[in-house]
Amino acid sequence: MDGDAIVMKIADVLKYEGDNSTFVWKHPCTDFTTTTQLIVHESQEALFYMNGQALDLFGPGKHTLTTENIPFIRKFLNVPTDGKTPFHCEVYFINKTEQMAIRWGTDSKVQYIDPTYKFPLSIGANGEMTLAVCDARDLVVNLVGTETILDRTHLVSYFRAFLMTRVKTYLAQIMRNSSISIFEVDAHLEEFSTEIHKKLIGDFQSYGIDLRRFFITGIVKPESDAQYEKFKELHFRQYADIAEAQLQQKVGIIEQQTKAQKMVIESQAIAQKRLQEGYTYQQERGFDVAELTAQNEAVGEFSNLGIGIGTMAGVGGTVGGMVGGALNQAFDSIGQSPEQNNGFCDNCGAPLLSGATFCDNCGTARTASTCCPKCGIQFTRPGKFCPKCGYQRGDAS
Repeated sequence: MDGDAIVMKIADVLKYEGDNSTFVWKHPCTDFTTTTQLIVHESQEALFYMNGQALDLFGPGKHTLTTENIPFIRKFLNVPTDGKTPFHCEVYFINKTEQMAIRWGTDSKVQYIDPTYKFPLSIGANGEMTLAVCDARDLVVNLVGTETILDRTHLVSYFRAFLMTRVKTYLAQIMRNSSISIFEVDAHLEEFSTEIHKKLIGDFQSYGIDLRRFFITGIVKPESDAQYEKFKELHFRQYADIAEAQLQQKVGIIEQQTKAQKMVIESQAIAQKRLQEGYTYQQERGFDVAELTAQNEAVGEFSNLGIGIGTMAGVGGTVGGMVGGALNQAFDSIGQSPEQNNGFCDNCGAPLLSGATFCDNCGTARTASTCCPKCGIQFTRPGKFCPKCGYQRGDAS
C-alpha cells in the first residue's frame, strides 16, 4: 500500500448522545481499545455486540473496556490483558425511562349497529399510552436488529397491528354484548381502557417493552353522517325534555314548601300575639275555628251559618264558654225534638223559658198545649201563625 500507514479512528469515551424520547440509540463509533471509557447514565443500559453477537450488558456508571470487564472478548482476541489492543465492536444505549403521552389511533373504522336506534355506523378510537423498556437484550435482539435508532414513532409502528386488532375487536364485541349506545360510549372509556390494557400487556412484554398505562381518550364518531346526526338530535332532545320536566317538578315542590312555611310562620306570629295578650291555648284554638268560619263566602245564608255555628259550638268547651257557650245558649232549641222543647207562647209565638208560667214577651199565661188548636200540628219553632192552616196563635175564635 505504498507504505502509507492505516489510520484508525479509535474512540476514547463512549456515552449516550440521543434525546429522552428515544428508546434505543446505536453509537456511531465501532473501533475501540481496551482502555476506552464507557459512561452509562441513570435509567440507561449499554449492550455490547461483537461479530453480530450480543455480549455484555452494562448498567449506570463509568466502565473501562478491558478483557476483564468483557470476558467474552477473550475468545475473539488472543492478546494479553495488559495491552492496549484495538478491536471492532458495536454499542447500543437503551433508554429505560418511562415515556408517557405516546399517541396511538385506529387506522380504520369499526362497523357497529347501535342497539338503541338500530342504525349502522362506523367508529374509530384513539388515545395515549405509557411505555418503558423492561428487557434491553430482548428489545435490541428481537426488534431493533441493525437499526441505528428506535424512537417513539418507529416503536408504535411496530406494534400497530397488535393495537388495531385488540382495540377494534374488543370495541365491537363489548358494545354489541353490553348493548352500549353510541351516545353512551363516552361513559365507558375507563372500562374500555382497563380491559384493552390487559389484552395488550403480553404482546409488548414479548419484545422487552412494558406497557405501563393505556388509555382510550376518544371515540371517533361519524359526525358528518346525516343519519347519525338525525338520531343524535332525537336522543338529546329526549333527554332535554325529561330534564325540563324534572326541573318543573322540583320548582313546584319548592313553591309548595315555601307556601306551607309562610303559612306556618304567619300562624305562629298570630298565636304569639294572642298569647302575649293573655289568651290560653284552648282560647287560641277557638279563635282559629272562628276565623275559618268567617272565611266562608256563604256565611250569610242560614244553612251555611248553621254549619259554621255548629262547628264553633262544638269547640265551646275548649274555649271556656267564651264563644261556644254563648252560641249554645242562643240556639239550644234549634234541632231539638218536640219532647225537649219548652213550648211557645200561644199569643205571640215567642219561645217560653224553662219552668215559666207567663210569656216574658207579651205576658200571656202559659198553656200546656204546644199544638195548633185548629189543625193539631205540633209547633217546633216560634211564630205568630200556624204553618199548616194559617191559624193565628192566640186567636180565641
